[in-house]
Amino acid sequence: MKLYLMQHALAYSAEENAERPLSPAGVEQAKAAARGIKRLGLSFDLIIASPKRRAQQTAALIAEGVRFPYSDILTTEAILPDSTPHDLFALLQKESAESRVLVVGHLPHLAKLASDLLRGGELLIENAGLTCFDISGTRSAKLEFHLRSGQLVL
Repeated sequence: MKLYLMQHALAYSAEENAERPLSPAGVEQAKAAARGIKRLGLSFDLIIASPKRRAQQTAALIAEGVRFPYSDILTTEAILPDSTPHDLFALLQKESAESRVLVVGHLPHLAKLASDLLRGGELLIENAGLTCFDISGTRSAKLEFHLRSGQLVL
């Protein structure tokens, strides 16, 4: 399974709008991300989104950009900000090993999920690829990005 993680695009603050929809800049940010995903040649068998409006809007804009049917976006509370990665892992077990799944959610859930995936896992480093860790803090390293060589030449 290929699992792609995306935090929702920029949203209004709670003070500006209690529902926290995407701001105009967030809408443009999500559309640009969709164009980038398409340019990378990625597609998804499943898009999973949090029920929060900002995640739903981001997922819809990504779906539109990659021609994924809106009606097939799976909404689940398993990726709300304070959910545990275990909840999502249980949901993903139903998917085939060949599935390509995009999860559109929130922090801190996505960060916990990524940390759990890296812990005891392996990171594929390839020729002319580029991986960036931030080790400036006293905590453990933070993965900033990981690009394959083919992604660097786009």
